Amino acid sequence: MNLVFVGLVGAIIVIYISSRNWQRAVKAALVIVVIEGALRKWAFPQASQLIYFLKDFVLIGAYLSYFSLPKSRRRVVKDSGIIKVLLFLVIVWCLFQAFNPRLGSPIIGLIGLKNYLLYIPLLWVVPSLFQSEEELYKFLRSYLLLLIPVGLLAIAQFFSPPTSPLNVYASDDLGIARFGGNVRVTGTFSYITGYTTFLTTCTCFLLPMLTRKQPLVWQLLTITELLFVAVTSTMTGSRGIMIIFALLLVGYFGLQGVTEFSNFLRSIRKLLVPGVIAISLTIYKFSSTIDELWARGGNSEDILPRIAGSFIQPLKIVNQIGLDGYGTGSTFQANGTIRGLLSLPPGENIPFYYEGELIKIAIDLGAIGFFLWYTFKLILVFYLWTTYRQLKRPFLRQLALCAFLISVILFTGQLVYNHTAGLYHWFFNSFIFLLPQLEQIENWQEYQQLQQLWQFYEQSPDISSSPDQ
Repeated sequence: MNLVFVGLVGAIIVIYISSRNWQRAVKAALVIVVIEGALRKWAFPQASQLIYFLKDFVLIGAYLSYFSLPKSRRRVVKDSGIIKVLLFLVIVWCLFQAFNPRLGSPIIGLIGLKNYLLYIPLLWVVPSLFQSEEELYKFLRSYLLLLIPVGLLAIAQFFSPPTSPLNVYASDDLGIARFGGNVRVTGTFSYITGYTTFLTTCTCFLLPMLTRKQPLVWQLLTITELLFVAVTSTMTGSRGIMIIFALLLVGYFGLQGVTEFSNFLRSIRKLLVPGVIAISLTIYKFSSTIDELWARGGNSEDILPRIAGSFIQPLKIVNQIGLDGYGTGSTFQANGTIRGLLSLPPGENIPFYYEGELIKIAIDLGAIGFFLWYTFKLILVFYLWTTYRQLKRPFLRQLALCAFLISVILFTGQLVYNHTAGLYHWFFNSFIFLLPQLEQIENWQEYQQLQQLWQFYEQSPDISSSPDQ
């Protein structure tokens, strides 16, 4: 119970500090999600369970500060009626299921609410976080610098034995995963999934960054970051990340080729040299790793059934469960630890095997919640697509395209119970409101500059009286 008391006191302090400056708090949460695993594994392993919630407390403080501001100091987002209606229905149903008696305790349901809903307010907070395209660009390029130290750590892990202090997980119950003769690297993250999520997210930022005009130093840094993504992604031993990269690149270039051929040619030209360098270096230096990964991923006997089963099994489960579920958060992987820590009664036994996100949502929320949740996500994907189609500025347009593609690719992926992916997912969804507003700001500033030039022209007698005016 002492640990619980310390956690409550720490949470209050973190929430208070975060509420002092909500802008810094939101950006800090995006950094904490990268270093959180390092804190849990090496710095404070005895407080691993509390550090897991650190970024959540930071965001709660940011939300309290932001939503307490007068409306005049908050950026008004464009009309999003259908998003608000569906979100309201999702919140009501998740709240109702949080008190499902099958959970054994409403505390499990309230923690489940955190997994489903805590990051959704980023839809409205992030659009007020950046005041210009340049400000967003500078944040993203600085954020991508994290790839370098995290990537160096991953390489050190790969060439270290499994018994090395570098190769540990946040939980001592799990053995270090390997493929071939090497470990599957995690970087600063608690587990492999967190690191692959980080690499995927950074790739979505890197693609627009590589085609944007930058100073030479930042161009070289961007190429270096791309190299770290290419090299260390093979070291994760993950087949999933390779499939995601393939789908992302095909979608990125394919949709640009169909919808904006001139930008497609520019992207190909800009990405050709760094892409060739990254692929050549990876093949030359880590050919054995690629061979191991290819051997692991080349066997489709378990991949295809798993993909098909992730769609078929939830439909069977929903039919057996009915309209009601087992409660919000009933499939959360940390429930056993939480029940033991707080001495909570056990919940009703779930008689189904569950691994993928689809089946977990079906078990948690039942047929009604399953339909509401994925309808809500589908509407957001549609809005990301319309945002991409409406934008004109290349950098903003390409960011919207990457956000749309990753939302489609990971539509059935682990987002609720992968807190790293959940945070990034809702950050990407905020582009629905953020990017059009930034484009309006840029257009207005360009209009103001033209107005000033015209006024200067009219007020200059040497120019206005010229026969060539």
